[in-house]
Order: sequence, then C-alpha cells, then structure tokens
Amino acid sequence: MTLPFWGREWRWLDEEDLGWCLALSGYAALWLADVARTGHWPAGEQGWGVALPVWPLVAALLLTWMRCRPPAPDAWWAGIGCGALGAGSIALFERLIEHQERADNGMNAIPFGDLSLLLGSLSLLAALYWPMRSGHACRYSTGSTGLTLLAALGGLLASLLSGTRGGWIALPLMAGLLLLAHWRGINGARSSRPLRYGVWGGAVMILVIAVLPQSGVVDRLIHAWSQSQAYALGEDRTSSVGLRLEMWRGGWQLFQQRPWFGWGEGRLMEAMQALADQGRIHPDAVQFGQLHSDIIDTLARRGIAGLIALAGLYGVPIWLFTRRLQHHQARVRVLAVAGLMITTAFILFGLTQTLLRDVRGLSGYLGLSIGCWVVMRGEELDSRASGRVRSP
Repeated sequence: MTLPFWGREWRWLDEEDLGWCLALSGYAALWLADVARTGHWPAGEQGWGVALPVWPLVAALLLTWMRCRPPAPDAWWAGIGCGALGAGSIALFERLIEHQERADNGMNAIPFGDLSLLLGSLSLLAALYWPMRSGHACRYSTGSTGLTLLAALGGLLASLLSGTRGGWIALPLMAGLLLLAHWRGINGARSSRPLRYGVWGGAVMILVIAVLPQSGVVDRLIHAWSQSQAYALGEDRTSSVGLRLEMWRGGWQLFQQRPWFGWGEGRLMEAMQALADQGRIHPDAVQFGQLHSDIIDTLARRGIAGLIALAGLYGVPIWLFTRRLQHHQARVRVLAVAGLMITTAFILFGLTQTLLRDVRGLSGYLGLSIGCWVVMRGEELDSRASGRVRSP
C-alpha cells in the first residue's frame, strides 16, 4: 500500500529486479491460466494451498518493496540461525521425548527435513564467513561463533532425524558451495583455531549421530536401496521408493500424450487414475495428489510451457547470484553464495518431492531467495557508498 507514495526510493530498482519480477509473474500467470482452463485450484494439505498460484505475484511485490526498504543483513542472518536452532530443538524433542519415528514438527517430514538442512547449511556459511569484514582481520567473538555453529548443528541434526532421504542428496552440493565460497576468497584471513575446531567437531558429531541406530539414518538408506532393487526386479511397487518411481513413470507417459501444455491443474490426477485403471501404473500411485517431483509434475500438469516457467523461476536468480561471485566486497560474495545455495538446494529437493506445491516449500523458496537478494543488493549499495567516502 505504501508503494504509490514513494519518491526517490524507486531509483534503487533496476533491470535485474525487473527480470526477477517477470520470472515470478510469468510463473504465476501460467499457473493461474492453468487454473482458469480447468476451474480447479490447488487445495494442498488442509486446503492451505488454495492461493498458491498467487504467491509468486505477492513475492514480486514483496521484492519491490524490500528493495526500496532493504532489511539489515544481521537481522537476516539472525533469522536463519534462529530457524535452524528451532528446527534442531523440535527434532530432538519429538525423537527423544515424544518417541516419534520421524521428526516432522506437525507437518510432512519431507519439507521439514529439507528446510532444516538448508537453514543449517546457511548457518554454517554464516559461521565461516559472515563475521569477516572486508580488508580487516578476523573479528570473531567466541560466543557468537559458538551460537552460529550450534545453529548449523541444529539444522543438520533436524534433517537427519526427519529421515528425509531426498534432502540428503543436497549435502554434497552444500559442501561444494562452501568450498566455492572459500575459493572465491570470502575468508580473506585465516580462521581462528576455535572456529576450525568447532566446524570439524560439528561435522564429526553429525557423522556419529548418523551412524547411531537410534537416529534411523542408516536404516532409511538401507531401506531405500532394497526398495529400489525390488522395484527394478518387479517385486514391489508399493514401497516408498517404488511408489515414487511409479508416479514418475505415469507422469512421463502423460507428458508424452500432451507435451506442450499438459493435462492441467484439475485433470492430471484423473488422467493418472485412468492409467491405474488400465493397469499401466499401480493404483496406490494415485493417492497423493502430486507426483513427488517438481519437474515431472510440472511436465505432466503444464507441459513444456510449465517447464520453461519453472526454469525461469530457478534460472533467473541463479544467474543473478552467480554474477556477484566476482564482487570486490566479501559481504556481497557470501550472500551470493548463500543465494546459490538456496536456489540449487530447492532444485535438488524438488527432484523427489513437489515442494513448490507445498505451502512450506513455496514460501520457503520465495522468502529465502528474495530475502537473500534484497539483503545482498543493500550490501552492494553500502559498498558503493563507502567507496565514495574513502575516495579522495
């Protein structure tokens, strides 16, 4: 509501912001057109997802507003750490006190585990690099560094205790981006010995927790391997892995039948049910309302047009964040790595789960990526202003 009354604030917006807003608007427009042609809105869990097609438009407005009123970077990083700490605390409580099989925070364990993993990895990035100040020696305080490392441990622990195997695929990516950040020179000075010990100690603790029988991590991995083997032999199509593979097989068949615009928001599951009635997929593969893959679900539901919109939703921020990896200011580079971590993590999460049709998944992607972008652009403006002050 305040946008029309602004004056000079509009000058901060540029063609990069416009490109991201166009990607968001294009994704929303295609989704809304899909709703219009089928007369069906996505309901989601408990009907919370009925407004999901509008959310990217709201995100575009939010991006515009926050670019003109950027939040403080310290507040953004503090929010990341609090989220990771909260996730770890909830996971420990549910597993140790309530004796739940998988920690889920009262939601589906998959988005809970995926978001916890991402928050923990971002916290680790903050612990390694954010307290650095460009051109100065390392200024870590023992208390803040310890809390940040604890937050990273909490997020990673919550992911393990959720048993979300699909999210663990992203762990090598997270590690690779952390190495990329170091290679790009974000950590200009040598890290303090307590920080190094804290990072290695946290990694060792994660490995120890993972191999403990009580965590269930090893059991989940063994079950995934045995289920995939059984599906390949045609012995079991109703296991967790088997049903996913059945949904993907059915979705690919439907995409081949209508490749350009897909079956539509309200017709996909009817078409899947028809495949099940014909015996081409297992009947249990129709019970979920989605195909457990953002790419397969998009291809079957909205065809190649939907895949192009999805590529824009991911590709535009990847391109924009990648451009900042060469920035002269370390604080901008660390946020660029964080943005890449957020976007690419959601791509990998979406390989085995339709996170963008989940209220936690879509809000997590839009909120984290846009928040990182506006904070990074604010840091760019600050670095230019400080450069002008220091110049003769």
